Amino acid sequence: MIVKNEQAVLGRCLNSVKDLVEEMIVVDTGSTDRTVEIAHSYNAKVFNYAWNHDFAAARNYALDQSSGDWNLILDADEYFISDCSAELRKFMELGNHIGRLKIINKFRDKDGEAFAQSYISRLFPKGVRYEGRIHEQVVSDLPRVKLGVEVGHDGYYEASRSDRNIPLLQMEIDAEPDNPYYHYQIAKEYNGIENYSQAYFHLKKAYTGLSKKEMYYPNTVVDYLYAMISSKQLDDGLGVIQSEAARLDDFPDFHFVCGQYYLDLILSDTAKYVHLLAQIEQSYLKCLELGETDRYDSVIGTGSFSALHNLGVYHEVTGNVQKAAAYYREAAAYPYAPSEQRLQLLGHM
Repeated sequence: MIVKNEQAVLGRCLNSVKDLVEEMIVVDTGSTDRTVEIAHSYNAKVFNYAWNHDFAAARNYALDQSSGDWNLILDADEYFISDCSAELRKFMELGNHIGRLKIINKFRDKDGEAFAQSYISRLFPKGVRYEGRIHEQVVSDLPRVKLGVEVGHDGYYEASRSDRNIPLLQMEIDAEPDNPYYHYQIAKEYNGIENYSQAYFHLKKAYTGLSKKEMYYPNTVVDYLYAMISSKQLDDGLGVIQSEAARLDDFPDFHFVCGQYYLDLILSDTAKYVHLLAQIEQSYLKCLELGETDRYDSVIGTGSFSALHNLGVYHEVTGNVQKAAAYYREAAAYPYAPSEQRLQLLGHM
């Protein structure tokens, strides 16, 4: 681990792994709170590191302190959700592979609390290293395997780290102006602080620079469409949807954002785009047909309750209240609070 001023969450993280590992390496980059004291209380080996604005360098320094044949990487605002010791040991018996853990990211959207899942390389044999000043990546040709190991992450739920992250990402962009990965990452930071015009600018750069073989390619497409909606730059969306529909046909998040894009496009010029109205319903029905996915990094609900709720909204605004209530009831059963609220307003509880 690399940490700084994580006294609020470090104990939760270390407590969740203390029975899974043989040693804990905590590299502190300048804490002024009780972070180091808490690390010591879990018998972690604590090392001081002069922060040089390079996450990969700090990660690699931490790896250099490890005596193990395998390394598990966590951030202080992460924690294991359930007992996974048997699966971790079974994976390590495979030999030289890299394990991708399922990270359940808690975030805030317009309806309140929400969750997204992503798979990140976090368990690997000795000798594997990182590169990248920020949003550092594991550099290895070893095969990568998704594990059924869930790690909670809530560090961005009520906090933004854009003041730190944006300048570091801009430095990477200055060094590699055409690298789509850094444009994709900085766009997420701008979106988090509601600077939608900058998010759109960088996602357009990212999208046009993709080879479409990148692991983050599907999410770049989805985020680009969301950025069009947020920044009201809708002109290119139909072309993007048409271009990507075949490749992303099995991605519920893609169809979900398409439904939202069609709605905003129709509202922007009803006479011109009203013929697309049925595409809204078809998009959300496709989400339900696909269901939730582990194949992609995905917002939880796009293949279930969120799609059901949006179908309810669609039928409510088009005048079929009974059908709307039926969809709301299905979503409310998850439970999904916005659908419960709609049912109350409609008198269908």
